[in-house]
Amino acid sequence: MIDVESAFWIVSGRVQGVGYRWFTVRTAEELSVRGWVRNTADGKVEVLAVGDVEKLEAFERRLWKGPSLSHVDNVDKVYKTLDVNDFKSFKII
Repeated sequence: MIDVESAFWIVSGRVQGVGYRWFTVRTAEELSVRGWVRNTADGKVEVLAVGDVEKLEAFERRLWKGPSLSHVDNVDKVYKTLDVNDFKSFKII
């Protein structure tokens, strides 16, 4: 049995206007991670993801890299308890 977890990240740096959300969607699809990504009013990006532990760890490593035009200063992670059945795909909201 695969352990399914969820995590919530707040990504800061130059992460808006550089394709960061689309990068996150493509990365989630490659890793079969479900959830969402969105910009915040203060220039950060929020990401919520659901998947097995190994895939979430790989996903977080990719969040630190971001697309080529981005510059990630910090990725803060907060674990959340969610009904993982609520997430069928990964999307921008």
